[in-house]
Amino acid sequence: SVSIPTESVSTKKVSSALLFTCVAFSAAAHGAHLPITVMADWCIFCWAFSFACTLLVLLVELFGLQARVPVSWSNFPITVACYATLLFFFLRHQLFYRVAHDHRIVSTVFSCLAAVAYMGEVSLSKARPGEVAGYMATAPGLLKVCQTFLACIIFILISSPVTYDHHPALTWCMAVYCICFILSMAVVVLCVGEWTGCLPIPFSKFLLAYGLLAVIMYLSATILWPVFQFNYRRNDDPDTIAASVITAINFLLYFADLVYSARLVFVSG
Repeated sequence: SVSIPTESVSTKKVSSALLFTCVAFSAAAHGAHLPITVMADWCIFCWAFSFACTLLVLLVELFGLQARVPVSWSNFPITVACYATLLFFFLRHQLFYRVAHDHRIVSTVFSCLAAVAYMGEVSLSKARPGEVAGYMATAPGLLKVCQTFLACIIFILISSPVTYDHHPALTWCMAVYCICFILSMAVVVLCVGEWTGCLPIPFSKFLLAYGLLAVIMYLSATILWPVFQFNYRRNDDPDTIAASVITAINFLLYFADLVYSARLVFVSG
């Protein structure tokens, strides 16, 4: 049997994802007539971000410039692929929100294909048991990506229109979303930029302290958001319900992240 190098398969998947993203974006820009809404702007951002970052990864891989790029190449490609996967899986549910045109059908189909290609890249790049890999290729690193992505979805749901200014408890929930998003994104940036050594405490202990804080804060938001929202808005409001569900999901992600961080500090130590 002939074995195919993982790098070759990975490059092919990145090339496919780049092509699918380009077609999806081109079809939408040419004649999809996307409405002027926050969701439409988010769709455009998904395409542009994924295409630009994927093109950068492909060029660096093709020309062998990994050593010259000022980021951790063991963390950057997997981070891009994971974000792109989540973005496109969210995107495919948005394009048919209005009347479906031919261009929107094309955009949806190729967005789905891009999501599959990016998901394949993530499965190839993630760390295997016993393998030495970058933090973003491990389960806690992938959880950080999911946490920040879901926070962005929450921001969209509760900001158009604004639904967190009716009560101080809802304002606190918004503060929870913002603080935890900033901290999770800071961890991603520290890992991709290889700046974890700049912290005044060991990185593993920083993750444990931050994870415990995030779990406590998100637990409060998981309880307070639906309780106080449903007192001021109709119970069947879809954005309110969606924000409540995603808040609960993100709480579970932060709890799982805390478990991983605790194992890293106490078991490994």
